[in-house]
Formats: sequence, structure tokens, C-alpha cells
Amino acid sequence: MRRHKCRRAVVVIILAITGILAAGHRASALSLALDSIATWGKFPRFCVNTYRWGDKFFNSYDSAYVEGTGYKFNVKFKTDSWWDDYVFEMPGHYRMRMTSDGSTSAGFWLTYLAVSVGYDMNVSKYLGGSETTRKKFQFRFNCALLSADLYWISNDAGTHITSFGHKGESYNPDIKFTGINTFIFGVDAYYHFNNKRYSRAAAFNYSKIQKKSQGSFYLGFSYWKQNFNFNFNKLPDDMLQHLPEEWAKFGYIYKSVANNYSVRVGYGYNWVPARHWLIAISESPILGLKNGTLNGDRRRISVSLYNRAQASIIWNNRRWFGGLIGSLENGLFFAKEHALITGVYSLEASLGFRFNIW
Repeated sequence: MRRHKCRRAVVVIILAITGILAAGHRASALSLALDSIATWGKFPRFCVNTYRWGDKFFNSYDSAYVEGTGYKFNVKFKTDSWWDDYVFEMPGHYRMRMTSDGSTSAGFWLTYLAVSVGYDMNVSKYLGGSETTRKKFQFRFNCALLSADLYWISNDAGTHITSFGHKGESYNPDIKFTGINTFIFGVDAYYHFNNKRYSRAAAFNYSKIQKKSQGSFYLGFSYWKQNFNFNFNKLPDDMLQHLPEEWAKFGYIYKSVANNYSVRVGYGYNWVPARHWLIAISESPILGLKNGTLNGDRRRISVSLYNRAQASIIWNNRRWFGGLIGSLENGLFFAKEHALITGVYSLEASLGFRFNIW
């Protein structure tokens, strides 16, 4: 009896699968195309209509300057190489510079409309480097009217002290420095003024195609939280004596925790030198206020300065696309006895293919 029920269940499952596959040829009931989804009922139709209204309002372009790719899906192979550095300006015009080893990741990404999923593997150890715990994450959203970025960057793997000494008389000690633990988390959102003719998505996301050269100013806000920890107590004595006296009170520990609230002003330009090609630049200084502590001292409010710049070379040929995207970020932080200049530099290379399923 039990065997008979199992056979019956298997037959039912086979018939159900056969029916589903056959339905794909007879009708579009299982299609995920928007027109098909709208026929599922009132709520799905409401969602489709809302999506179409939002797409028209937020993502409408002048077709003489910007056009869609014509495909909903794309798959791409991407590599991303990046490194960071820190420069301390100290009393007596002494300067100390720390630079990390480069990190390289590579992987495949699948995108449907504005949603992407993928996996990047750390390949630095296969290229002569060592396995590292330095990490970087970034999520980007772009439409015609505005752009938004969510990111975090961490480094507790160490750097190298590449320069130390009085300005003009510095030397290269090449000391491996492991007393570092830094973390930055941030959110940006900004509005494009020339949003009908300029597409940031075409320059940095491969999701639109810029047909004619055009630029745009943009304005928005930027928030980021920084948590910097440096332990200098293992440096040679001849280096410790030139560090700020304030740091010596805390055992040559430097710990800065702050929230930054800023206005972001920038300009981007997309140049189309020839068919299939796009060269883009984007520059945005960020000015605001920093509210934080240094080595656990009372909270202070000071000026926060930051800068972000990007450049890209993009190639589009119907379904195929590829490009190089370079980014640099610099921050300037002032304190009583020192200034800290931070930098994060990256280069991304991609090659992909667009397609439709429905």
C-alpha cells in the first residue's frame, strides 16, 4: 500500500512538471515579463504600474543623448585592485607615510535591471601577495535624477611605513607596521541637475549608453563614520621621539572615532569620442562637520574635508561591454598637534555580455 502511494506521488510530480513545461509553450502565465505579471491580479498589476511610473519619473532621458541597452540581464567578469595609505603631519614638520600592499579580487556577477549578485575571490595570494584581511564593499544605485552609494572599508592586515622624517630630508625605513585597525562606513546621495542628457550609470555602471557628450553638476549629502586605531609603541625609539607628545600620554596609541556630516558638490562629464566608446570623469569635494573623539578625549566638533574623483573608459558593442574604472578618495583631518591625510585608490576592470530571457 505504501509503495503504491509513493508511485502515485511520483506520477503526480512528473505530470505537474510536464504541465508546467508545456504551459511555457502555450501561454505566458509563468513569464516574469511585466505585462505577464500585470495579469496575475490587482495587486501585481498595481506593483507593475507603480514600477512603470517610478521608472518614467526617476529614469527618463532625452533619447538623443542617452539610451537604454535594450537588455534586462547581463553577466560580467570583474577584477578590482585597491590599496590605501595614511600620512601624518606632525610637530617640527615631520611626516610619516604608511602604504598598504595592493589587494586584488576577481569574480563573476549576474545583473537583472538594478539588482546584482555575484562573488569575488581574493586572488592576491596567487599573484605573489599574501592572504589579507583588508576588505572593501560598495553598493551603487544610479537613475537619471540621482545616485546613491553605500560603502565600507576596513584594514587590520597592516601596512608599510614607506617614508619618515623632516620635510625634504625624509628617508624610507620600509618597516612592516601591523599596529593598524581602521574602518570607514559611509552613505552618499546626490541629485544630477542635467539629468535628461547626462547619465552617470553609463559612465560607471554599464547600464545605460551615452550617445552624445554631456556633463552635469550634482549636489547632495554625505555621511561617514570613521574608526581609526594605530598602535605605534613598537616603533624604534628614534622614530617615537618625533611623534606628538599627546600620543605618548596614551602609550603611543592613536584612536580616532568620529561621525562626519557633509555637503557633496560635484561635476561629471561624459565624452563620446567615437562610436562604442565613452570617456568619463567625475570630481566632488565634500565639506562638512566632524563630531568625534581622539584617544577618548571629550567630543569635539571640527571641519571635515574629503574628496572623491573617478574616471572611466567604457566600450559598448551591442551585447558586449567592458571598461576600466579608476577611483581615488582622500580625506583631511585636523587635530591640535597633527593632521592626518587618508587615501583609498582602486582600479576596476570588467568584461560582460547582455542578454534577455523574456
